[in-house]
Amino acid sequence: MKAYLVSAAHLYDVAQTLGLGDYLLLGRGEEMSGGREKRALLADAVEALIAALYLDGGMDAARAFVQRRVLARLSLLDAASEEITDYKSALQDMARALKLPLPKYSILEERGPEHAKTFLVEVSVGRECRGSAEGCSKKSAGQQAARQVLQQLTEFGR
Repeated sequence: MKAYLVSAAHLYDVAQTLGLGDYLLLGRGEEMSGGREKRALLADAVEALIAALYLDGGMDAARAFVQRRVLARLSLLDAASEEITDYKSALQDMARALKLPLPKYSILEERGPEHAKTFLVEVSVGRECRGSAEGCSKKSAGQQAARQVLQQLTEFGR
């Protein structure tokens, strides 16, 4: 959940809700290329707003904003929610909580031409929990492999 709440996707949603893009000062090129709607710029703007609140009003002002705007949907999230997309972070958190070794990732295979490679990644937590997945990037394959092991650990924990 923590990984989701600080993710660019969630912070972008917060910025959209606030209409933060309307208040950005952008250069001409960024304005012309749709900068007011860019996910990364809007997520960064939310982080900058929190920092400005902290610098101007202190920790209480920043905390109040985060609780009211960033954590507003926390009660709607469930640990197994589909909104959690950073499975690698979730897996690491679960491994720590269960006092297991931290996940280890290995690239088992790279196939295809340089411009269209496919990666096979394996993740293991200890000796018994393993998952592997294929993807068009190491990151996406690692995320899917982590998702498999996270499901195994969730079922084991029940």
